[in-house]
Amino acid sequence: MTTLETGAAPIAAQSEFVHQDRALPGPNSRIPGFNFEITRAMALDAVERTIVAVLFATFVYRMLSVPDIQPSIATFLLIASEVLPPFLILIRRHSEAQSDKVIDWCLGFLGTNVALLTLPAHPGTLITQEWCSVILLFGFVVQVASKLTLGRSFGIVAANRGVKIDGPYRFVRHPIYLGYTIAHIGFLLGFPSLHNLIIYSAALVIQIARLLREERLLMQDARYRAYMRQVPYRLIPRVF
Repeated sequence: MTTLETGAAPIAAQSEFVHQDRALPGPNSRIPGFNFEITRAMALDAVERTIVAVLFATFVYRMLSVPDIQPSIATFLLIASEVLPPFLILIRRHSEAQSDKVIDWCLGFLGTNVALLTLPAHPGTLITQEWCSVILLFGFVVQVASKLTLGRSFGIVAANRGVKIDGPYRFVRHPIYLGYTIAHIGFLLGFPSLHNLIIYSAALVIQIARLLREERLLMQDARYRAYMRQVPYRLIPRVF
């Protein structure tokens, strides 16, 4: 999740509305007192909030309802790391402009929600449960600090919500993605399964594609270009 996202441009031209008994207004018609752009943005925003809330509720139920797997501290840490996105999305302020491009919506939703497809697994032997919890907790702290820095500017679809350069954003430009990656690695090492390995690998690939796509849009803003010079690394300090 990055700190500034650029929305789509407004409709270039709209024709004057002409009332006809049997004619309906076309997509480029203008109805007095009705703003198509604002209405569309509000509809997209409502869809985003609803889907995220439903997916998160399903994830929590799935992680806690397996009869033969007792939820552990690591399980609750993983759930806790996913609590803030739905909460912040529900309370966030409306953006000045939100992207309606299909690729931005697909990457945003997949990047945020693919990891919610993980399944409970039995503890493994790669690392102890204590170390699993430590790694999860560290990833959780990175996520929370990053999301609290964004506050009500948080979102999952490209939108102009302002530039944030405090907290973890002083070290990498996408610290929320870094926190997710750390938490996913910790949970996978502690509870290994082929299913979760595939899910988390796909999530990482999508996150990288997502942040590259976001930065392609963000570079149009002079403030973000200055931020890129100040913080040269996207995800991992001194690596990427």
